[in-house]
Amino acid sequence: MKTESLACAGAPAAPARQGSAILMRAADVLAALIAASLPWSTTAPSVFVGLWLLAVTPTIDWRDYGRRLTQPAYALPFLMLLLAVMGMLWSDGDWADRLHAVKPVAKLVLIPPLLYHFSRSVRGYQVCLAFLVSCALLAVYSWIVLFDPTLKLTATASSGVPVKNYIDQSQEFTLCVFALALPALSFWRGGSTIATIACLALIGLFLTNMVFVAFARTALLCIAVLLTLFAWRHLSRRAALLLLAGVIAASALAWTSSPYLRQRITDIVVEYQHGREDISRASTAQRLTYWRKAATAFAKAPLFGHGTGSIKRQFERAASQESSLDAEIVSNPHNQTLHVAVQWGLLGVALLYALWIAHLRLFMDDGLAAWIGLVVVVQNIASSLLNSHLTDFHEGWIYVLGVGVAGGMALKTKASPDY
Repeated sequence: MKTESLACAGAPAAPARQGSAILMRAADVLAALIAASLPWSTTAPSVFVGLWLLAVTPTIDWRDYGRRLTQPAYALPFLMLLLAVMGMLWSDGDWADRLHAVKPVAKLVLIPPLLYHFSRSVRGYQVCLAFLVSCALLAVYSWIVLFDPTLKLTATASSGVPVKNYIDQSQEFTLCVFALALPALSFWRGGSTIATIACLALIGLFLTNMVFVAFARTALLCIAVLLTLFAWRHLSRRAALLLLAGVIAASALAWTSSPYLRQRITDIVVEYQHGREDISRASTAQRLTYWRKAATAFAKAPLFGHGTGSIKRQFERAASQESSLDAEIVSNPHNQTLHVAVQWGLLGVALLYALWIAHLRLFMDDGLAAWIGLVVVVQNIASSLLNSHLTDFHEGWIYVLGVGVAGGMALKTKASPDY
């Protein structure tokens, strides 16, 4: 069994080159800075990513790294980028749209060097902790700006959202809730009362913020999926039933005590019924319209799609003047499968699903690193039913960083002689 696990993980990580310890530490610090800045900024993470590449490149054993590129988890991000670049050749979109559509896919190729680095590093959990602390500070600040909007760092469209938007904020908080769930359970089983209370307090901070301040309805789908995953992976049948009862009771309490939550849920029906007349309140109707148009475009070129950056052109062709919603032209159908299918057809969809499966396979073992990585991948798959979250900036970088760091730690554990 041990031999099979080592084979799946690949050979043990080659030691860093002599004299590169400072660069290794610098790369760890920069990765933590990427994680800490991601909830607050778009510019800062991009700058830190560039600096991280400069720091980590001299530490790579290229022969060892080249061997790892034969593994699907390493290779598939490069294949996705290759398809996006090649797809520009048969695209019917403008060249500006073609080039712009490559950028969201390009960030995926950061996953292999992150996997490689954190399969050698001993500081992966510090990166996860940096993200958790940053999100906790954001949750506290979110409550502050709810009562005093003048303290917002940027002009946002939602109350209680100090930076970016409520979708990004909800994705971050949901990830933190379920990343903390396993430590809370482990501490409780181990009799560590203070640590258990600390974890539960943080979970409560994130959940109450989503219930009373700001949340995306996509998060509800993610929470349902991740709760099921947590119960299946870590709870007995009796404990799972107790969790279900607790969730039902907590949901009932949240529903009765939060007018904001009730409005967000009931607005789904309103948005569907009146979306064609009032596009400003058409979130549900918009998605259904986008999906219909994208599916029609995919059916016209099912094998290789219409090419990189072609979504906007396809929506231009499908636009009609029946309503403002039917006339809307976008470059994002708010579904990751359709986002890929319109541009690269079944070939692209096959690569997308292979990527998700390969990364899921990294996290099939026990342990906190494997659980964090599993939550990152499953959350991305679930949220990508309602959004194009793998190729969106914020959620895409959460995926890249989460899979890279947690995946590297998981590979390190598998390759350990004590595993």
